[in-house]
Amino acid sequence: MTKEVQDAFKAGIPIFIGYVPAAIAFGILSKGCGITFLECFLFSAVVFAGASQFIALNLLMTGMGPGGIILTTLLVNFRHFLMSAYLSTRIGRIARKYIFLIAFGVTDEVFSVLSFKKGQLSKTFVFILQLSAYSGWISGTVTGYIMGGFLPEILTKSMGVALYALLLAILLPEIKKSTKAVILVIASGLLNTILIKLDILPDGWTIIVCILIIASVGSFFVADDVQEEVCE
Repeated sequence: MTKEVQDAFKAGIPIFIGYVPAAIAFGILSKGCGITFLECFLFSAVVFAGASQFIALNLLMTGMGPGGIILTTLLVNFRHFLMSAYLSTRIGRIARKYIFLIAFGVTDEVFSVLSFKKGQLSKTFVFILQLSAYSGWISGTVTGYIMGGFLPEILTKSMGVALYALLLAILLPEIKKSTKAVILVIASGLLNTILIKLDILPDGWTIIVCILIIASVGSFFVADDVQEEVCE
């Protein structure tokens, strides 16, 4: 086993572990909402969108039509255009042949790990990392659905925030190393809070505006670092 493969598995283990409880919560909620096992499985296997699946499930239960659900989840996941655009500059020439598979497996946690990895990204590292995330989400979803409504309500609710706890767990190491990252995180939180308080944007657009603004500002902060990594 090469060092690259070992590094990919090591990087993927925390994501797998973090995805399982969140996916279990989704599986439990899915059964409680009355959707079938096949629908629940395909929800995670085909959509594979983490928090957006919880949003879509809630909208489904409120009676919103397919068009509204698709539009809402598209807006929530609009950040993937930015994440994928950045990663496309980091993958090697060989990896570009598998760009559609790589695009499918891009999640917030996978993007965080890949963006912090120095040097050019290989298809081996990317695929192993994404497979760790995907297998954790699918296995957790299936487990949660089978467990059904046996868990106490308080435990079900606590697992619902596991995905966000995972985001923080991945972000904290970089915050400890980089003052720039701290500034961007604080700025993002403040901007999002202000936009929510002002209530001038449609639902779902606050996070998109925050991403566009903070990512634009951040691109000036880290432009030199990224250029050095690509050159390496």
